Amino acid sequence: MKITLLTIGKSAFPFVKEGLAMYEKRIARYTTYERIEIPALSGTSSLSSTEVKEKEGELILKKIKPSDEVILLDERGRSYSSIEWAHFLEKRLNNSTKSIVFVIGGSLGHCEEVKQRADFKLSFSPMT
Repeated sequence: MKITLLTIGKSAFPFVKEGLAMYEKRIARYTTYERIEIPALSGTSSLSSTEVKEKEGELILKKIKPSDEVILLDERGRSYSSIEWAHFLEKRLNNSTKSIVFVIGGSLGHCEEVKQRADFKLSFSPMT
């Protein structure tokens, strides 16, 4: 199984970069992993939040294949304990899921098209 982390923009915080590097190293021991960072949009001050989300959504959808299982990180998604999450992933491994794409949207959230494409919504916490 291949795991992809698809994000809009990069974090400026060193602790986030360090945490990502640590977990990416761990994941790479078990499966193929890739991180795709779509640059944050610039020149959006004249656009509404809906227009920004739609433009970001177009960029996200271009990176997703029809065969990908898409897990959207969303504060309204389902939360799991560590054990439950391990079982969730194990099921996908046993069901021969070939590719999972975790999608982190921009600061305004996800557009409707990306939400509709998602196979599952995951929340790490109700906080954003």
